[in-house]
Amino acid sequence: MADDLLSNPRADRVKAVRALADRSARRRHGRFLVEGPQAVREAVAPGGGCVHELYATPDAAQRYADVLAAADAGGVRVRLATPEVVDAMSADAQGLVAVADLVHAGLDAVVAGAPRLVAVLAHVRDPGNAGTVLRAADAAGADAVVLTASSVDVHNPKVVRSTAGSLFHLPVVTGPELPDVVAALRDAGVAVLAAAGGGAHDLDDLLDVAGRAPQGVPDLAAPTAWVFGNEAWGLRDEDLALADAVVRVPLRGRAESLNLATAAAVCLYASGRAQR
Repeated sequence: MADDLLSNPRADRVKAVRALADRSARRRHGRFLVEGPQAVREAVAPGGGCVHELYATPDAAQRYADVLAAADAGGVRVRLATPEVVDAMSADAQGLVAVADLVHAGLDAVVAGAPRLVAVLAHVRDPGNAGTVLRAADAAGADAVVLTASSVDVHNPKVVRSTAGSLFHLPVVTGPELPDVVAALRDAGVAVLAAAGGGAHDLDDLLDVAGRAPQGVPDLAAPTAWVFGNEAWGLRDEDLALADAVVRVPLRGRAESLNLATAAAVCLYASGRAQR
């Protein structure tokens, strides 16, 4: 399963893997880093990512023998390496780091699949937030996630780690402009809801009438795409104007607002519950 132990942290192979933390290197080689046991486990699972190489310390190879066995069964080249080598590749590897092809999904393919729940991130820049929303979308049963132009690179190492493996569970579309995303989803019969603090519709009120919403009121039981905006300024007026409705998450206590990832999780789970 594994070749001889890699022991030189200054080797060209080690430098090449470490370089994938940089966006320009990822674009040039078409590959990215998958760091840590959970993310690597999901990447090498059947139907996961296209993994080319897996590096593991001897201790991690024993502790996560199931991960190495799955990688080996999938034809992934597995290399044992000293802790110094793996740390040189990634400070966040926890003993396991893999190299995989960039994850790509097309917007046309997503809408052709008749999605019922989609998360759209518009100009979201924080990698931790983006990864956490993707993870929440996966947990809520979403059919896809879209990151529009000017959003963070989904292959950024912090985004990948924050998804905890969910990056390999559902289609992720990157790069289209928000008007094009909204038009494609609407043509596919998906209602587009923008999440914003000043929304005309209260999320709890929409849950109360889900499945029997009166005319002019969004029905959370119907196919829905949620649009979430930038962490600092939210959604711009022109972005809000694209949506079929703007929805606010009710704040019962004294908190001024919810952060992006928390608000997204609340909205996505509301739709998931209504559609169940």
